[in-house]
Amino acid sequence: MRYAQFALLYLFSTVTALAQPFPAKPLKLVTPFPPGGSADIIARVTAQSLADVLGQPVVVDNRPGAGGVVGSEFVAKQAPDGYTLLLISGAYPVYPAMLKNMPFDPLKDIAMLSMLTSYPFVISVVPQSRFKTLGDLVAHARANPGKLNYPSAGVGTVHHLSGELFNALAGTDIQHIPYRGGNAPLTETLAGRADVLFEAMTLSIGQIQAGKLRALAVTSRERWKALPDTPTANETLPGYEVNSFIGLGLTGGTPAALVERLNRDVRKALDDPDTHRRFIELGGEPRASSPEEMRSFVASEIEKWKKVVAARNIEKQ
Repeated sequence: MRYAQFALLYLFSTVTALAQPFPAKPLKLVTPFPPGGSADIIARVTAQSLADVLGQPVVVDNRPGAGGVVGSEFVAKQAPDGYTLLLISGAYPVYPAMLKNMPFDPLKDIAMLSMLTSYPFVISVVPQSRFKTLGDLVAHARANPGKLNYPSAGVGTVHHLSGELFNALAGTDIQHIPYRGGNAPLTETLAGRADVLFEAMTLSIGQIQAGKLRALAVTSRERWKALPDTPTANETLPGYEVNSFIGLGLTGGTPAALVERLNRDVRKALDDPDTHRRFIELGGEPRASSPEEMRSFVASEIEKWKKVVAARNIEKQ
């Protein structure tokens, strides 16, 4: 009898919860990186703007670890009810390229929601460097194989693979120096202990504007608004293009109608003038997308990085 009463109470509470209009409680935005970085800043700007649209708090939950895999896996295993969002960055498509065993399927266990912003990397050096142009860097690196180096936030990161893509297209052998995440690559370059930096626009632009770094090239297909006088890498190395991004995902299996509804909410959030301005200040271009567009883009990025890993014989982790 007591079991039957409990079952009826559980059923009643479940039906009541389902009957409530979405969202009936705060949402969680899982950020698979530590607080303070550019991705975390974008997460917090997005959370506030989205909360204003939804009428419910959106709480940022930092879950760093394994280059972002820990937080992503957490979201993959949540209930597909729309209440747990995932901040997806340019690191996300690298996981399946670099890991021997993925703990989740990146295109099935996570449902793509919308892009938020996109931005290129910047190839830069310190102002006192001998390299004035990307052509200077390529010529010197070809003539001195193994003599130059570039830092990254770790083996298998976008920074690492961006350098390896450069080596593959330029016919160079600039040595990779991995660090344990954070801002160490930027710090090492500014200190003169690294020769060339491949870094996201969001972290590079402040140092470039302050005169602490010299931008040799942006890695977008066309010149970037934030650095209009800086040439693209493609002008020197045809085919070289690295576009990082930040978007949102949900637990796989979230009902399509709910995904579409949240996509509309994200678009409204990005239309907010203050949010739009903040993203531009961070060096990116605010841009929403459909879930299908984001999924197609992420799938293409996965294939691109798999080819780089194979071509450069990079050992999977």
